[in-house]
Amino acid sequence: KLNEVLEIKYGKSHKHLESGHIPVYGSGGIMRHVSNFIYDKDSILIPRKGTLSNLFYVSKPFWSVDTMFYTKINKRFQGKYLFILLKSLRLETMNIGSAVPSLTTEILNNLEILIPNEDILMQFDYVVSSCFEIKNENENQSHTLTALRDVLLPRLMRGELEI
Repeated sequence: KLNEVLEIKYGKSHKHLESGHIPVYGSGGIMRHVSNFIYDKDSILIPRKGTLSNLFYVSKPFWSVDTMFYTKINKRFQGKYLFILLKSLRLETMNIGSAVPSLTTEILNNLEILIPNEDILMQFDYVVSSCFEIKNENENQSHTLTALRDVLLPRLMRGELEI
């Protein structure tokens, strides 16, 4: 069962936190950046409410809002495998909410899953890690380009810059 390899934790409100450089994740992605983190190790973020299919694999300190679960991964080399496995399970089909799509720890903890032996997990982690790194680099570049656009476009529109 999933609870044998992951500890599922509840996110918390972020409204009292000061602005900073730590990303705050909600089911739609990064909402803002704050000064504190809720967890600083690899984690799979699973929506508790909202878009149940929008999972995130995070390998830097982060904050998770109260509509998200975050996880503590029990063993090395299991995180990326479990992330891809959970994405493939289509968690949105396990919705128990009537108005707002919802998941519970009971549903998640009782999921029966297959875990390969440690050698296979190590090989899998080695193969997919480069894909995860490329994805993170692309996201960082996208954020940088968005920030540049937000600074330069208004200056261009006001005639302060020429092409």
